[in-house]
Amino acid sequence: MTAQSPVAPRLQLTHITKRYPAVIANSDVSLTVQPGETHAVLGENGAGKSTLMKIIYGSVKPDEGAVLWNGQPVHIRNPQEARALGISMVFQHFSLFDTLTVAQNVWLGLDKRLTLAEVARSITAKAAEYGLDIDPGRPVHTLSVGEMQRVEIIRALLTNPRLLILDEPTSVLTPQAVEKLFVVLKQLASEGCSILYISHKLHEIRELCNACTVLRGGKVTGVCNPQEESNASLSRLMIGAEPPALEHHERAAGDVVLRVNALDLPRDDPFGVDLAGVNLDVRAGEVVGIAGVSGNGQKELLYALSGEDVRARADAVQVFGKPAGRLGPAKRRALGVHFVPEERLGRGAVPTLGLAQNLMLTRTEAVSRSGWINMKALQQQALDVIGRFNVKTGGPNAAAKSLSGGNLQKFIVGREIDANPKLLIVSQPTWGVDVGAAAQIRGEILALRDAGCAVLVVSEELEELFEISDRLHVIAKGKLSPSIARAQATVPQIGEWMSGLWESQHAQRESQHAQRESQHA
Repeated sequence: MTAQSPVAPRLQLTHITKRYPAVIANSDVSLTVQPGETHAVLGENGAGKSTLMKIIYGSVKPDEGAVLWNGQPVHIRNPQEARALGISMVFQHFSLFDTLTVAQNVWLGLDKRLTLAEVARSITAKAAEYGLDIDPGRPVHTLSVGEMQRVEIIRALLTNPRLLILDEPTSVLTPQAVEKLFVVLKQLASEGCSILYISHKLHEIRELCNACTVLRGGKVTGVCNPQEESNASLSRLMIGAEPPALEHHERAAGDVVLRVNALDLPRDDPFGVDLAGVNLDVRAGEVVGIAGVSGNGQKELLYALSGEDVRARADAVQVFGKPAGRLGPAKRRALGVHFVPEERLGRGAVPTLGLAQNLMLTRTEAVSRSGWINMKALQQQALDVIGRFNVKTGGPNAAAKSLSGGNLQKFIVGREIDANPKLLIVSQPTWGVDVGAAAQIRGEILALRDAGCAVLVVSEELEELFEISDRLHVIAKGKLSPSIARAQATVPQIGEWMSGLWESQHAQRESQHAQRESQHA
Protein backbone atom coordinates (compact mmCIF):
# COMPACT_ATOMS: atom_id res chain seq x y z
CA MET A 1 0.00 0.00 0.00
CA THR A 2 1.15 3.50 -0.79
CA ALA A 3 0.65 6.34 1.62
CA GLN A 4 -1.90 8.97 0.62
CA SER A 5 -0.31 12.05 -0.90
CA PRO A 6 -0.83 15.20 1.16
CA VAL A 7 -3.52 17.61 0.00
CA ALA A 8 -2.04 20.55 -1.90
CA PRO A 9 -2.61 24.02 -0.47
CA ARG A 10 -5.60 25.83 -1.93
CA LEU A 11 -3.44 28.92 -2.59
CA GLN A 12 0.29 29.58 -2.45
CA LEU A 13 2.02 32.88 -3.03
CA THR A 14 5.80 32.75 -3.30
CA HIS A 15 8.10 35.79 -3.26
CA ILE A 16 5.47 38.25 -4.52
CA THR A 17 6.76 41.79 -5.15
CA LYS A 18 4.75 44.74 -6.48
CA ARG A 19 6.30 48.18 -7.01
CA TYR A 20 4.61 51.51 -7.65
CA PRO A 21 6.40 54.78 -8.49
CA ALA A 22 6.16 56.13 -4.95
CA VAL A 23 6.14 52.92 -2.90
CA ILE A 24 6.88 49.19 -2.84
CA ALA A 25 3.46 47.80 -1.90
CA ASN A 26 4.60 44.15 -1.53
CA SER A 27 8.18 42.99 -1.03
CA ASP A 28 9.04 39.25 -1.27
CA VAL A 29 5.71 38.16 0.25
CA SER A 30 4.95 34.44 0.64
CA LEU A 31 1.64 33.11 1.97
CA THR A 32 -0.04 29.70 2.09
CA VAL A 33 -3.77 29.01 2.53
CA GLN A 34 -5.03 25.47 3.12
CA PRO A 35 -8.43 24.09 2.05
CA GLY A 36 -11.10 25.05 4.59
CA GLU A 37 -8.74 27.46 6.37
CA THR A 38 -9.82 30.93 7.48
CA HIS A 39 -6.62 32.91 7.11
CA ALA A 40 -6.29 36.49 8.36
CA VAL A 41 -4.03 39.04 6.70
CA LEU A 42 -3.20 41.62 9.34
CA GLY A 43 -1.41 44.93 9.01
CA GLU A 44 -1.74 48.66 9.53
CA ASN A 45 -3.07 50.98 6.83
CA GLY A 46 -0.76 50.97 3.82
CA ALA A 47 0.94 47.69 4.81
CA GLY A 48 0.15 46.17 1.39
CA LYS A 49 -2.82 43.95 2.28
CA SER A 50 -5.26 45.18 -0.37
CA THR A 51 -2.60 45.11 -3.11
CA LEU A 52 -1.83 41.49 -2.27
CA MET A 53 -5.51 40.57 -2.43
CA LYS A 54 -5.89 42.32 -5.80
CA ILE A 55 -2.96 40.25 -7.13
CA ILE A 56 -4.74 37.06 -6.09
CA TYR A 57 -7.96 38.31 -7.70
CA GLY A 58 -6.24 39.22 -10.98
CA SER A 59 -6.91 42.96 -10.87
CA VAL A 60 -3.21 43.76 -10.22
CA LYS A 61 -0.23 41.99 -11.82
CA PRO A 62 2.83 41.25 -9.63
CA ASP A 63 6.29 42.34 -10.78
CA GLU A 64 7.91 39.23 -9.33
CA GLY A 65 6.87 35.93 -7.74
CA ALA A 66 4.48 33.07 -8.45
CA VAL A 67 0.88 32.08 -7.64
CA LEU A 68 -0.07 28.42 -7.22
CA TRP A 69 -3.70 27.25 -7.16
CA ASN A 70 -4.30 23.74 -5.77
CA GLY A 71 -0.59 23.08 -6.29
CA GLN A 72 -0.49 24.20 -9.94
CA PRO A 73 1.15 27.45 -11.17
CA VAL A 74 -1.40 29.91 -12.54
CA HIS A 75 -1.29 33.35 -14.16
CA ILE A 76 -4.49 35.13 -13.17
CA ARG A 77 -4.76 37.91 -15.74
CA ASN A 78 -8.12 39.39 -14.70
CA PRO A 79 -11.00 38.92 -12.23
CA GLN A 80 -12.95 36.83 -14.76
CA GLU A 81 -10.16 34.22 -14.74
CA ALA A 82 -10.07 34.39 -10.92
CA ARG A 83 -13.82 33.73 -10.72
CA ALA A 84 -13.47 30.86 -13.20
CA LEU A 85 -10.96 29.25 -10.81
CA GLY A 86 -13.38 29.73 -7.88
CA ILE A 87 -11.95 32.91 -6.35
CA SER A 88 -14.38 35.64 -5.23
CA MET A 89 -13.57 38.94 -3.54
CA VAL A 90 -15.47 41.56 -1.56
CA PHE A 91 -13.58 44.84 -1.90
CA GLN A 92 -13.35 47.48 0.81
CA HIS A 93 -14.12 50.08 -1.85
CA PHE A 94 -17.09 48.64 -3.63
CA SER A 95 -17.13 47.82 -7.36
CA LEU A 96 -20.78 48.57 -8.08
CA PHE A 97 -22.42 50.60 -10.86
CA ASP A 98 -24.53 53.33 -9.27
CA THR A 99 -27.09 53.58 -12.08
CA LEU A 100 -27.87 49.83 -12.13
CA THR A 101 -30.08 47.90 -9.73
CA VAL A 102 -28.77 45.45 -7.14
CA ALA A 103 -29.85 42.50 -9.32
CA GLN A 104 -28.22 43.95 -12.44
CA ASN A 105 -24.93 44.50 -10.58
CA VAL A 106 -24.93 40.94 -9.27
CA TRP A 107 -25.89 39.57 -12.70
CA LEU A 108 -22.72 41.07 -14.24
CA GLY A 109 -20.52 38.65 -12.30
CA LEU A 110 -22.64 35.51 -12.78
CA ASP A 111 -23.36 32.96 -15.51
CA LYS A 112 -25.18 34.84 -18.27
CA ARG A 113 -27.40 31.82 -18.91
CA LEU A 114 -29.33 32.91 -15.84
CA THR A 115 -32.15 35.38 -16.42
CA LEU A 116 -32.32 38.62 -14.44
CA ALA A 117 -35.46 37.35 -12.71
CA GLU A 118 -33.64 34.18 -11.63
CA VAL A 119 -30.75 36.26 -10.28
CA ALA A 120 -33.20 38.47 -8.34
CA ARG A 121 -34.80 35.38 -6.78
CA SER A 122 -31.35 34.00 -5.88
CA ILE A 123 -30.43 37.31 -4.20
CA THR A 124 -33.64 37.30 -2.16
CA ALA A 125 -33.09 33.68 -1.09
CA LYS A 126 -29.42 34.20 -0.20
CA ALA A 127 -30.22 37.43 1.66
CA ALA A 128 -32.89 35.65 3.71
CA GLU A 129 -30.58 32.68 4.38
CA TYR A 130 -27.79 34.87 5.74
CA GLY A 131 -29.80 37.71 7.30
CA LEU A 132 -28.45 40.30 4.85
CA ASP A 133 -31.66 42.15 4.02
CA ILE A 134 -31.60 43.80 0.56
CA ASP A 135 -34.09 44.59 -2.22
CA PRO A 136 -32.77 43.31 -5.60
CA GLY A 137 -34.79 45.95 -7.46
CA ARG A 138 -33.22 48.99 -5.79
CA PRO A 139 -30.78 51.18 -7.74
CA VAL A 140 -27.35 51.11 -6.11
CA HIS A 141 -27.17 54.92 -5.84
CA THR A 142 -30.01 54.79 -3.30
CA LEU A 143 -28.17 52.40 -0.97
CA SER A 144 -26.20 53.31 2.13
CA VAL A 145 -22.59 52.13 2.47
CA GLY A 146 -23.70 49.26 4.72
CA GLU A 147 -26.31 48.14 2.20
CA MET A 148 -23.74 48.25 -0.61
CA GLN A 149 -21.52 45.99 1.47
CA ARG A 150 -24.38 43.49 1.78
CA VAL A 151 -24.70 43.47 -2.02
CA GLU A 152 -20.99 42.73 -2.43
CA ILE A 153 -21.11 39.89 0.10
CA ILE A 154 -24.21 38.31 -1.48
CA ARG A 155 -22.68 38.62 -4.96
CA ALA A 156 -19.57 36.77 -3.78
CA LEU A 157 -21.56 34.04 -2.02
CA LEU A 158 -23.68 33.39 -5.12
CA THR A 159 -20.58 32.30 -7.05
CA ASN A 160 -20.07 29.34 -4.64
CA PRO A 161 -16.38 30.23 -4.21
CA ARG A 162 -13.52 27.88 -3.28
CA LEU A 163 -11.55 30.88 -2.02
CA LEU A 164 -13.41 33.90 -0.64
CA ILE A 165 -11.44 37.12 -0.07
CA LEU A 166 -13.05 39.57 2.35
CA ASP A 167 -11.54 43.06 2.75
CA GLU A 168 -12.97 44.70 5.90
CA PRO A 169 -16.35 42.92 5.51
CA THR A 170 -17.78 43.97 8.89
CA SER A 171 -16.74 47.62 8.91
CA VAL A 172 -20.33 48.87 8.65
CA LEU A 173 -22.28 45.84 9.93
CA THR A 174 -24.10 45.71 13.27
CA PRO A 175 -23.02 43.18 15.93
CA GLN A 176 -26.06 41.04 15.12
CA ALA A 177 -25.22 41.07 11.40
CA VAL A 178 -21.58 40.23 12.17
CA GLU A 179 -22.69 37.21 14.21
CA LYS A 180 -24.83 36.01 11.29
CA LEU A 181 -21.99 36.55 8.83
CA PHE A 182 -19.60 34.56 11.04
CA VAL A 183 -22.06 31.66 11.10
CA VAL A 184 -22.04 31.77 7.29
CA LEU A 185 -18.25 31.94 7.04
CA LYS A 186 -17.72 29.10 9.52
CA GLN A 187 -20.19 26.97 7.54
CA LEU A 188 -18.38 27.78 4.28
CA ALA A 189 -15.04 26.82 5.84
CA SER A 190 -16.47 23.53 7.14
CA GLU A 191 -17.50 22.74 3.56
CA GLY A 192 -13.92 23.21 2.35
CA CYS A 193 -14.04 26.83 1.19
CA SER A 194 -10.88 28.77 2.08
CA ILE A 195 -11.26 32.32 3.34
CA LEU A 196 -8.77 35.18 3.27
CA TYR A 197 -9.93 37.71 5.84
CA ILE A 198 -8.69 41.29 6.19
CA SER A 199 -9.88 43.17 9.26
CA HIS A 200 -8.57 45.64 11.78
CA LYS A 201 -10.91 44.22 14.44
CA LEU A 202 -8.57 41.96 16.37
CA HIS A 203 -11.31 40.26 18.39
CA GLU A 204 -12.96 39.17 15.11
CA ILE A 205 -9.72 37.69 13.80
CA ARG A 206 -9.19 35.76 17.04
CA GLU A 207 -12.73 34.39 16.95
CA LEU A 208 -12.93 33.49 13.27
CA CYS A 209 -9.46 32.75 11.92
CA ASN A 210 -7.16 29.79 12.51
CA ALA A 211 -4.11 31.21 10.72
CA CYS A 212 -2.69 34.69 10.29
CA THR A 213 0.00 36.38 8.20
CA VAL A 214 1.17 39.79 9.43
CA LEU A 215 2.40 42.48 7.02
CA ARG A 216 4.31 45.62 7.94
CA GLY A 217 5.61 48.01 5.28
CA GLY A 218 4.82 45.48 2.54
CA LYS A 219 6.84 42.65 4.12
CA VAL A 220 5.80 39.57 6.09
CA THR A 221 6.78 40.10 9.71
CA GLY A 222 5.07 37.11 11.30
CA VAL A 223 2.83 34.06 10.92
CA CYS A 224 0.74 32.83 13.83
CA ASN A 225 -2.48 31.18 15.00
CA PRO A 226 -4.54 34.18 16.21
CA GLN A 227 -6.59 31.96 18.53
CA GLU A 228 -3.41 31.55 20.58
CA GLU A 229 -2.75 35.31 20.68
CA SER A 230 -4.22 38.25 22.61
CA ASN A 231 -5.33 41.59 21.18
CA ALA A 232 -2.20 43.10 22.69
CA SER A 233 0.18 40.59 21.12
CA LEU A 234 -1.51 40.93 17.71
CA SER A 235 -1.20 44.73 17.99
CA ARG A 236 2.52 44.39 18.73
CA LEU A 237 2.97 42.13 15.69
CA MET A 238 1.07 44.58 13.49
CA ILE A 239 2.25 48.04 14.56
CA GLY A 240 5.13 47.24 16.89
CA ALA A 241 3.26 48.48 19.97
CA GLU A 242 -0.09 48.46 21.72
CA PRO A 243 -2.43 51.36 20.89
CA PRO A 244 -2.64 53.94 23.70
CA ALA A 245 -5.59 53.61 26.06
CA LEU A 246 -8.25 56.27 25.62
CA GLU A 247 -8.82 58.66 28.50
CA HIS A 248 -12.52 59.51 28.73
CA HIS A 249 -12.88 62.10 31.49
CA GLU A 250 -16.35 62.79 32.83
CA ARG A 251 -17.22 66.48 32.49
CA ALA A 252 -20.28 68.70 32.57
CA ALA A 253 -21.62 69.62 29.15
CA GLY A 254 -22.07 73.27 28.23
CA ASP A 255 -24.73 75.12 26.24
CA VAL A 256 -26.68 73.55 23.39
CA VAL A 257 -24.79 73.94 20.10
CA LEU A 258 -26.98 71.80 17.81
CA ARG A 259 -30.71 71.45 18.32
CA VAL A 260 -32.87 69.32 16.02
CA ASN A 261 -36.49 70.19 16.73
CA ALA A 262 -39.32 67.93 15.50
CA LEU A 263 -37.58 67.29 12.19
CA ASP A 264 -39.96 65.73 9.68
CA LEU A 265 -38.51 65.16 6.25
CA PRO A 266 -40.06 63.04 3.49
CA ARG A 267 -37.67 60.81 1.58
CA ASP A 268 -35.98 62.44 -1.40
CA ASP A 269 -35.96 59.26 -3.48
CA PRO A 270 -38.35 56.28 -3.64
CA PHE A 271 -35.95 54.00 -1.74
CA GLY A 272 -35.03 56.45 1.01
CA VAL A 273 -36.35 56.72 4.55
CA ASP A 274 -38.78 59.32 5.90
CA LEU A 275 -37.50 61.17 8.98
CA ALA A 276 -40.29 61.50 11.54
CA GLY A 277 -40.27 63.73 14.63
CA VAL A 278 -36.51 63.68 15.18
CA ASN A 279 -35.45 65.57 18.32
CA LEU A 280 -31.78 65.89 19.23
CA ASP A 281 -29.56 68.15 21.31
CA VAL A 282 -25.75 68.22 21.24
CA ARG A 283 -24.03 70.43 23.81
CA ALA A 284 -20.59 71.98 23.91
CA GLY A 285 -18.08 69.60 25.47
CA GLU A 286 -19.94 66.34 24.83
CA VAL A 287 -19.96 63.50 22.31
CA VAL A 288 -23.39 62.23 21.32
CA GLY A 289 -23.45 58.92 19.46
CA ILE A 290 -26.12 57.60 17.10
CA ALA A 291 -26.26 53.83 16.58
CA GLY A 292 -28.39 51.95 14.12
CA VAL A 293 -28.55 49.40 11.32
CA SER A 294 -27.41 50.87 8.01
CA GLY A 295 -30.27 52.25 5.89
CA ASN A 296 -32.55 53.40 8.72
CA GLY A 297 -32.36 57.13 8.04
CA GLN A 298 -28.73 57.90 8.89
CA LYS A 299 -28.03 59.23 5.39
CA GLU A 300 -31.15 61.41 5.37
CA LEU A 301 -30.40 62.82 8.83
CA LEU A 302 -26.78 63.57 7.97
CA TYR A 303 -27.76 65.31 4.73
CA ALA A 304 -30.21 67.49 6.67
CA LEU A 305 -27.57 68.34 9.30
CA SER A 306 -24.73 69.03 6.84
CA GLY A 307 -26.77 71.30 4.57
CA GLU A 308 -26.77 68.95 1.61
CA ASP A 309 -30.55 68.71 2.01
CA VAL A 310 -32.15 72.11 2.73
CA ARG A 311 -35.82 71.10 2.55
CA ALA A 312 -36.37 71.10 6.33
CA ARG A 313 -38.05 73.96 8.19
CA ALA A 314 -35.51 76.66 8.99
CA ASP A 315 -35.98 76.19 12.75
CA ALA A 316 -35.94 72.37 12.58
CA VAL A 317 -32.12 72.55 12.65
CA GLN A 318 -30.60 75.19 14.93
CA VAL A 319 -26.92 75.98 15.46
CA PHE A 320 -26.19 78.22 18.48
CA GLY A 321 -29.91 79.06 18.47
CA LYS A 322 -29.86 80.29 14.86
CA PRO A 323 -32.25 78.65 12.36
CA ALA A 324 -30.04 76.66 9.96
CA GLY A 325 -32.41 74.20 8.28
CA ARG A 326 -32.36 76.13 5.00
CA LEU A 327 -28.63 76.98 5.01
CA GLY A 328 -26.23 75.24 2.64
CA PRO A 329 -22.93 73.63 3.72
CA ALA A 330 -20.79 76.76 3.26
CA LYS A 331 -23.05 78.91 5.46
CA ARG A 332 -23.13 76.20 8.12
CA ARG A 333 -19.32 76.05 8.06
CA ALA A 334 -19.34 79.80 8.68
CA LEU A 335 -21.23 79.01 11.92
CA GLY A 336 -18.46 76.57 12.93
CA VAL A 337 -20.00 73.31 11.64
CA HIS A 338 -17.68 70.75 10.04
CA PHE A 339 -18.76 67.42 8.62
CA VAL A 340 -17.15 64.05 7.76
CA PRO A 341 -19.32 61.96 5.38
CA GLU A 342 -19.30 58.17 5.37
CA GLU A 343 -18.33 57.98 1.67
CA ARG A 344 -14.64 58.78 1.40
CA LEU A 345 -14.24 58.85 -2.37
CA GLY A 346 -16.62 61.07 -4.30
CA ARG A 347 -18.18 62.81 -1.30
CA GLY A 348 -15.39 63.27 1.23
CA ALA A 349 -12.70 63.72 -1.43
CA VAL A 350 -12.43 64.15 -5.20
CA PRO A 351 -10.58 60.97 -6.30
CA THR A 352 -8.42 62.56 -9.01
CA LEU A 353 -7.40 65.69 -7.08
CA GLY A 354 -4.36 65.90 -4.82
CA LEU A 355 -4.67 66.03 -1.05
CA ALA A 356 -3.79 69.73 -0.92
CA GLN A 357 -6.51 70.53 -3.46
CA ASN A 358 -8.98 68.36 -1.54
CA LEU A 359 -8.35 70.52 1.53
CA MET A 360 -10.11 73.35 -0.28
CA LEU A 361 -13.39 71.45 -0.35
CA THR A 362 -13.99 72.60 3.23
CA ARG A 363 -11.02 74.83 4.17
CA THR A 364 -10.32 78.33 2.86
CA GLU A 365 -7.43 79.53 5.03
CA ALA A 366 -5.07 79.50 2.03
CA VAL A 367 -7.41 81.67 -0.07
CA SER A 368 -6.94 85.44 0.10
CA ARG A 369 -9.80 87.94 0.25
CA SER A 370 -9.25 88.70 -3.43
CA GLY A 371 -9.64 84.99 -4.27
CA TRP A 372 -5.98 84.10 -4.92
CA ILE A 373 -4.73 80.75 -3.59
CA ASN A 374 -1.48 80.83 -1.60
CA MET A 375 -0.09 77.52 -2.91
CA LYS A 376 2.79 77.46 -0.42
CA ALA A 377 0.39 77.88 2.51
CA LEU A 378 -1.95 75.25 1.05
CA GLN A 379 0.88 72.74 0.65
CA GLN A 380 2.04 73.37 4.23
CA GLN A 381 -1.51 73.00 5.52
CA ALA A 382 -1.79 69.61 3.79
CA LEU A 383 1.63 68.57 5.17
CA ASP A 384 0.49 69.52 8.68
CA VAL A 385 -2.59 67.27 8.43
CA ILE A 386 -0.53 64.45 6.88
CA GLY A 387 2.03 64.67 9.69
CA ARG A 388 -0.41 65.12 12.57
CA PHE A 389 -2.54 62.14 11.51
CA ASN A 390 0.31 59.95 10.24
CA VAL A 391 -1.15 59.67 6.73
CA LYS A 392 0.98 57.38 4.54
CA THR A 393 1.08 59.04 1.13
CA GLY A 394 3.43 60.16 -1.62
CA GLY A 395 3.01 63.77 -0.49
CA PRO A 396 0.50 66.65 -0.46
CA ASN A 397 -0.05 66.38 -4.22
CA ALA A 398 -0.82 62.63 -4.23
CA ALA A 399 -4.26 61.93 -5.71
CA ALA A 400 -6.88 60.95 -3.14
CA LYS A 401 -7.60 57.71 -5.02
CA SER A 402 -3.93 56.65 -4.66
CA LEU A 403 -4.23 56.32 -0.87
CA SER A 404 -5.35 53.19 0.94
CA GLY A 405 -8.86 53.44 2.36
CA GLY A 406 -7.64 53.85 5.92
CA ASN A 407 -5.10 56.54 5.05
CA LEU A 408 -7.67 58.55 3.08
CA GLN A 409 -10.03 58.27 6.06
CA LYS A 410 -7.30 59.64 8.35
CA PHE A 411 -6.74 62.58 6.01
CA ILE A 412 -10.45 63.49 5.69
CA VAL A 413 -11.08 63.22 9.44
CA GLY A 414 -7.87 65.15 10.07
CA ARG A 415 -8.87 67.89 7.63
CA GLU A 416 -12.06 68.58 9.60
CA ILE A 417 -10.60 68.17 13.11
CA ASP A 418 -7.68 70.44 12.19
CA ALA A 419 -10.21 73.20 11.38
CA ASN A 420 -11.00 73.52 15.13
CA PRO A 421 -14.76 73.23 14.61
CA LYS A 422 -17.36 74.32 17.13
CA LEU A 423 -19.61 71.47 16.01
CA LEU A 424 -18.20 68.31 14.37
CA ILE A 425 -20.61 65.87 12.74
CA VAL A 426 -18.79 62.70 11.74
CA SER A 427 -20.10 59.52 10.12
CA GLN A 428 -18.20 56.23 10.54
CA PRO A 429 -15.04 57.96 11.85
CA THR A 430 -12.80 54.87 11.91
CA TRP A 431 -14.23 52.86 9.02
CA GLY A 432 -11.41 50.70 7.62
CA VAL A 433 -8.55 52.12 9.70
CA ASP A 434 -6.10 50.05 11.74
CA VAL A 435 -6.17 49.80 15.53
CA GLY A 436 -3.48 52.42 16.03
CA ALA A 437 -5.14 54.94 13.71
CA ALA A 438 -8.58 54.22 15.20
CA ALA A 439 -7.23 54.93 18.68
CA GLN A 440 -5.68 58.19 17.42
CA ILE A 441 -8.89 59.37 15.69
CA ARG A 442 -11.00 58.55 18.75
CA GLY A 443 -8.46 60.28 20.97
CA GLU A 444 -8.58 63.40 18.75
CA ILE A 445 -12.39 63.40 18.94
CA LEU A 446 -12.24 63.24 22.74
CA ALA A 447 -9.63 66.02 22.78
CA LEU A 448 -11.97 68.19 20.68
CA ARG A 449 -14.78 67.46 23.12
CA ASP A 450 -12.56 68.32 26.09
CA ALA A 451 -11.71 71.63 24.38
CA GLY A 452 -15.41 72.49 24.29
CA CYS A 453 -16.43 71.29 20.81
CA ALA A 454 -19.84 69.64 20.38
CA VAL A 455 -19.46 66.30 18.57
CA LEU A 456 -22.11 64.12 16.93
CA VAL A 457 -20.88 60.66 15.84
CA VAL A 458 -22.94 58.32 13.66
CA SER A 459 -21.39 54.86 13.70
CA GLU A 460 -22.38 51.26 13.22
CA GLU A 461 -19.57 50.11 15.51
CA LEU A 462 -21.13 49.85 18.95
CA GLU A 463 -17.76 49.31 20.59
CA GLU A 464 -16.65 52.67 19.21
CA LEU A 465 -19.78 54.48 20.39
CA PHE A 466 -19.48 53.05 23.88
CA GLU A 467 -15.82 54.10 23.96
CA ILE A 468 -16.23 57.77 23.02
CA SER A 469 -19.85 58.82 23.62
CA ASP A 470 -21.30 60.62 26.62
CA ARG A 471 -24.87 59.95 25.50
CA LEU A 472 -26.36 57.55 22.97
CA HIS A 473 -29.35 57.55 20.62
CA VAL A 474 -30.53 54.84 18.21
CA ILE A 475 -32.06 55.51 14.81
CA ALA A 476 -34.54 53.00 13.35
CA LYS A 477 -36.96 53.46 10.44
CA GLY A 478 -36.38 57.21 10.41
CA LYS A 479 -37.15 57.72 14.09
CA LEU A 480 -34.69 58.61 16.84
CA SER A 481 -34.80 57.01 20.27
CA PRO A 482 -34.60 59.01 23.51
CA SER A 483 -31.02 59.60 24.62
CA ILE A 484 -29.46 57.38 27.24
CA ALA A 485 -26.27 58.04 29.20
CA ARG A 486 -23.44 55.79 28.05
CA ALA A 487 -22.87 54.60 31.62
CA GLN A 488 -26.48 53.35 31.80
CA ALA A 489 -26.60 51.73 28.34
CA THR A 490 -25.84 48.10 27.56
CA VAL A 491 -24.98 46.47 24.24
CA PRO A 492 -28.02 44.11 24.34
CA GLN A 493 -30.33 47.06 25.06
CA ILE A 494 -28.92 49.14 22.19
CA GLY A 495 -29.16 46.06 19.94
CA GLU A 496 -32.87 45.76 20.79
CA TRP A 497 -33.41 49.46 20.18
CA MET A 498 -31.92 49.01 16.70
CA SER A 499 -35.09 47.07 15.88
CA GLY A 500 -37.19 50.04 17.03
CA LEU A 501 -38.16 48.46 20.35
CA TRP A 502 -37.39 51.49 22.51
CA GLU A 503 -40.96 52.82 22.28
CA SER A 504 -42.44 49.73 23.98
CA GLN A 505 -39.60 49.68 26.54
CA HIS A 506 -40.02 53.41 27.17
CA ALA A 507 -43.79 53.01 27.59
CA GLN A 508 -43.21 50.09 29.97
CA ARG A 509 -40.82 52.17 32.12
CA GLU A 510 -43.30 55.08 32.16
CA SER A 511 -46.08 52.70 33.26
CA GLN A 512 -43.90 51.23 36.03
CA HIS A 513 -42.98 54.75 37.16
CA ALA A 514 -46.66 55.77 37.25
CA GLN A 515 -47.53 52.68 39.29
CA ARG A 516 -44.80 53.50 41.84
CA GLU A 517 -46.05 57.09 42.05
CA SER A 518 -49.63 55.93 42.68
CA GLN A 519 -48.46 53.52 45.38
CA HIS A 520 -46.65 56.33 47.19
CA ALA A 521 -49.65 58.68 46.89
